[in-house]
Amino acid sequence: MGSLEALFAFIAPLLDFVGEHLVVRAVAVVLLALLAALIIDRLVMRLLRHLTARTSSGLDDQILGSLGQPLFQSIMLLGLAVAITVLKPAARVEALAFSLMQSYAVLLWSLFVTRLARMLLRNMAQQPGRFALVRNQTLPLFENVALLLIIGLALYLIFSAWHVDMTAWLASAGIIGIAVGFAAKDTLANLFSGVFILADAPYKIGDYIVLDSGERGEVTHIGIRSTRILTRGDVEVTVPNSIMGNTKILNESGGPHTKYRIGVPVGVAYGSDIDRVRAVLLEVVLAEAAVCDTPEPRVRLRRFGNSSVDFELLGWIEEPSLRGRVVDALLTAIYKRFMSEGIEIPYNKQDLYIKELPGPE
Repeated sequence: MGSLEALFAFIAPLLDFVGEHLVVRAVAVVLLALLAALIIDRLVMRLLRHLTARTSSGLDDQILGSLGQPLFQSIMLLGLAVAITVLKPAARVEALAFSLMQSYAVLLWSLFVTRLARMLLRNMAQQPGRFALVRNQTLPLFENVALLLIIGLALYLIFSAWHVDMTAWLASAGIIGIAVGFAAKDTLANLFSGVFILADAPYKIGDYIVLDSGERGEVTHIGIRSTRILTRGDVEVTVPNSIMGNTKILNESGGPHTKYRIGVPVGVAYGSDIDRVRAVLLEVVLAEAAVCDTPEPRVRLRRFGNSSVDFELLGWIEEPSLRGRVVDALLTAIYKRFMSEGIEIPYNKQDLYIKELPGPE
């Protein structure tokens, strides 16, 4: 009310030109408000649109496009409020009119803020490099949360406009919220874990991961509630995000690139020419097209086993999904070369010595 009286005092000298009739003065106020709204809509907003059209972002154009209508109607509501003050109706009528206009203004700006929040969130989702938390997968969650907050604030302001005490309602809402939180604690745990997984990005769609439980596969879906993994046997494993957020995950596709190192253990008999063994293993791995040239393959002598000299053939492949096929090809080629080179591959065997044959009866 104080702001309306200040505005009325500001335009009072202008109303002196239309006389002392209250209705005429009220109509003059409405016409002045309409003139101000038209000036802002046709001149100021048009100038702002012209300036924002030069920017590379389309977000400012969308905001101005949504701002024009609520701004125009708000100026008209302000003019109507001043006009009602000029008319000096009964206190009950004036209070009813102000409550109605305030409720309409709250609804009007709530719709604008809802559209604004949606535009901002979608713009943020299109820039995952700058806003890691807001992505296409989490966008519905943030939109719904923003909508609930806007609706809650709008209801509070509308009730306040009608002079309704919200203390009891807020207390009841708090109790209901606590009850719902306890009843849906598992769902909420999955929900928050899903948001943190998308924000922290320990893995992404297409990565090969290994869980603590032993499952290994490609990540095919990261949702708000769960993560799905497709194993090499084409079996889909669905894991709740609350578990994914509290377990150790081995990401085979992580790091600076997607290349994956494979190790092929090879044992040869004692007495073998280890230099020749190294040369043969390197020839085999260099002949395999699926093995990367960089980093270069290598052969390592790991240990002296109980019955064999243990080597390990190391090489890099482009992605973890090729591991099984490449290891199979390398083992096949190694076996064939060892057979042709006469390199013995030891295996467990038992020798039976007969100490004494039974004598004749």
